[in-house]
Amino acid sequence: MIGRRHYSASSARIFASISNVHIHCYAPWYMILNQLHSSPARSSMTPTEEDVLCTTLDDCTLSPNSSDAAVFELIDCSVLPSKEDEWKHSSNAIERPVGDGGHVQRAWEYWRNLGEPKFIVAPMVDQSELPFRMLCRKYGATAAYTPMLHSRLFAEDPKYRRIEFTTCKEDRPLFVQFCANDPERLLAAAQVVQPFCDYVDINLGCPQRIAKRGNYGAFLMDNLPIVKSLVENLASNLSVPVSCKIRIFPLLEDTIAYAKMLEAAGCSLLAVHGRTRDQKDGSNRADWATIKAVKKALKIPVLANGNIRHLQDVYDCLRETGADGILSAESILGNPALFAGYQLITEQSDNVISQSGVLEKYEKLKHSEHGFEKALDQATLLLEYFDLCETYPVPWRMIRAHVHRMLGDWFRIHPDIREELNKQSKLTFEWLRDMVDRLVKRDIKLVLRQAIPDELVHKSLPKESL
Repeated sequence: MIGRRHYSASSARIFASISNVHIHCYAPWYMILNQLHSSPARSSMTPTEEDVLCTTLDDCTLSPNSSDAAVFELIDCSVLPSKEDEWKHSSNAIERPVGDGGHVQRAWEYWRNLGEPKFIVAPMVDQSELPFRMLCRKYGATAAYTPMLHSRLFAEDPKYRRIEFTTCKEDRPLFVQFCANDPERLLAAAQVVQPFCDYVDINLGCPQRIAKRGNYGAFLMDNLPIVKSLVENLASNLSVPVSCKIRIFPLLEDTIAYAKMLEAAGCSLLAVHGRTRDQKDGSNRADWATIKAVKKALKIPVLANGNIRHLQDVYDCLRETGADGILSAESILGNPALFAGYQLITEQSDNVISQSGVLEKYEKLKHSEHGFEKALDQATLLLEYFDLCETYPVPWRMIRAHVHRMLGDWFRIHPDIREELNKQSKLTFEWLRDMVDRLVKRDIKLVLRQAIPDELVHKSLPKESL
């Protein structure tokens, strides 16, 4: 069902021609014609509400800098593994043509040189920061995105760069994601991070109101010339490849045309969230069939995003879509060990809430020769996260958010502890560890156990997808 808010022209076929690609856009037909007969317009984002991207995960944007935020300086890029020689054919990246026959070959050579990572931490505002990425990598993630960064603020504000982006030499492969609507400001920001990452990613999928006001994310689907110019400018001037993360159009042919336009503009890897701009939450199932169609239509690597609750879903999605890798967002926040096969198994107890979606049929395999017997829980994962935060400091707002996500099931059982946490205006690791200890002593039996996906049991997944 097509929503009425953004699809007022859905009763007619609306065509916009960009590089010989036809797309039915969200925007009314007269806006499309104006776009195509003019230069890409640049929205002027100023340090106002449009720039201060947001304060919560639900708003899919960045929070203002916190006065008590811990600072971790960027490491010297000389100690980081360089991918430049693998990507460029000459010493001058600007000489590399985009959209030529060699673009696809270079994209695949680069992806293979990275090891073709399949288990990827998605970009999450204030949530996919360095210590959380490192925790997920410990438990099976093979690549990760940074949180979305604001390109203008990143290029112009040293304090913003210092606080919002941190990394280390073990934090690879790494996608650094920016939101933008100005090609030159995006390029300036991207040139700062290219020694520290493997891809510079453009956020073309944020569906929230703040993105609409700031004219970025999924709302650039209404202004395809800007999207094209963003990709082309990066692809022509960076020493690392450009990736994009998108949402789908209501019509399959529009999504395919959009994806082909990005590939032709120089995108070397495309991540597809299988929901439309209007489908802002998980109440709508992600459309794996559309992701499959995009994968079939494109020549560059394609990643899938949506409907990933546990490791079995990862293998199901790889098989059904043919994607080259899987992103997890919401589920991995509550269970950073998702890619290691851990999922929530509840033991019977008077004070334990019932959990849905548990793959009980795999429990009989936990004593098998595969050795997937080690139990885990969110409290243990959270303590590990605290240790990583002390090694790689991040703002307290990020830490507080992870506490709520990882202990959400526990707090529903003991809301008094959650209320006590919310009253703390200033946190310390000592207080947080004591809070976790008090929760554990209340004998909550919410356990994460490793469940073996069908493909690992029956060896039915194609070799190239393992």
